[in-house]
Amino acid sequence: MDRYMSGVQLARLLAIDPGAKPYYRTLAETVRSLILDGRLPVRVRVPAERHLAEALGVSRTTVTSAYDRLREQGYLESRQGAGSWTALPDAGSLGAENPWIAAEDDGMMPLHCAAPSASRTLPAAIAAAGESYPRYTLGMGYDPVGIAPLRQAIADRYCERGLATRPEQIFVTAGAQHGLHLLAMALLSPGDPFLIESPTYPHAIDVARERGARIVPVGIPDDGWHLDLLTCAMRQSAARLAYVIPDFHNPTGHLMDDATRAGLVGAARRYDTTLIVDETWSELDIDEVPRTSPLAAFDTDGRVISLGSASKLWWGGLRIGWIRAGSAMVRRLATLRAFVDIASSLFEQLVVARLFEDIEETRAERRRGLGASRTALVTALAEHMPDWDFTVPKGGGSLWVRLPEPSGSLLAEAAACQGVRLAPGTWFGVDGTLEGRLRLPFTQSLQVVTEAVARIAEARIRGPYGTRHAPPLTPAL
Repeated sequence: MDRYMSGVQLARLLAIDPGAKPYYRTLAETVRSLILDGRLPVRVRVPAERHLAEALGVSRTTVTSAYDRLREQGYLESRQGAGSWTALPDAGSLGAENPWIAAEDDGMMPLHCAAPSASRTLPAAIAAAGESYPRYTLGMGYDPVGIAPLRQAIADRYCERGLATRPEQIFVTAGAQHGLHLLAMALLSPGDPFLIESPTYPHAIDVARERGARIVPVGIPDDGWHLDLLTCAMRQSAARLAYVIPDFHNPTGHLMDDATRAGLVGAARRYDTTLIVDETWSELDIDEVPRTSPLAAFDTDGRVISLGSASKLWWGGLRIGWIRAGSAMVRRLATLRAFVDIASSLFEQLVVARLFEDIEETRAERRRGLGASRTALVTALAEHMPDWDFTVPKGGGSLWVRLPEPSGSLLAEAAACQGVRLAPGTWFGVDGTLEGRLRLPFTQSLQVVTEAVARIAEARIRGPYGTRHAPPLTPAL
């Protein structure tokens, strides 16, 4: 029998200030908050618009507008003649309110994004790539696995990090996300259990859902990974594929130690799990940290596949990434790629190959810049939000904040009204979890970070909706 909530019951849960403006928006966001924290369960039929309007003492049009807003955001599902039920949107379908798809020049402070500005070494690399580019016009202009100079540079970097690697083991992609999609095409079938960390990189959840996989989340406590939790999840779920971020984890900033890395690979070997290891942040240590080996250094039977990217170290506009795997997997990925995009941009590959020559200079630059912005962010939070709880990471690009208030989504909306886009914890969790969390990047300048925190503090004072509306968002391209 369907569960149902009457208008009087829902009105009692809502407890909305009659003076809230606009009322329909407050109503929609309060219902959304009830759903996210579990007080209003999923798949419960909500009262008809007329009945809720009577219980609240407002017009039916107000309730209709609120319900429409909830449907757009994915928190209500309706069927003609049958009513409406509470729901949770897919993590990959965050709707028109999703700041990820905001226009680049909409005037908002982009604290939803952890991508840093371009490194100082980029212009010289672009110039060098321009000089060598004409030589490549004598050939067909693309290579599905990537151009030789870049594959060699990536392989050499792995060797410098203590992992012997041949260029034949490198497959160049259009970014780490593109690489993850290709690996999912190759290794993940509908219904397969797919182990991921919680929280995790949001697009890993997107990939799992797109492939129809069964997501197996493993929580990461505040002190980092617990090997027994990972091991038990592998054994109990029989997951044949897992996605992990051991290097300055996004969003927590944790760095996995070598003992845990060795134990994780050993467990994967015992339970026949292939590990996809995202190393996007691996070069971005800020403080002195113990030297760790790439996870693949503990691999003895080819079950660890590594993902890397140029976007965080050098610039987000460089859509170049790479996969380190066995040569057989590289050939398989090249075949799959023929159905997608054939090859990565030749010019950008030349740029990244040149950038590898000055990688230590860029790492030092990032260490200085990210370190200063991290200090500015921590200082500003201590001044404006002393009740927020977080651990300062030794690298990476963001703080993972535990909020005293229950709704990061409501705070994100309030901050948008003050001109700041935020990434609430729900983006990084499965099925609406992590609502009480917020990811705050320190990849922006000191001035932006400091001003953004002041505006967030103002948003908390003004309440859930601020005094002005955020500019409209544009569809993702």
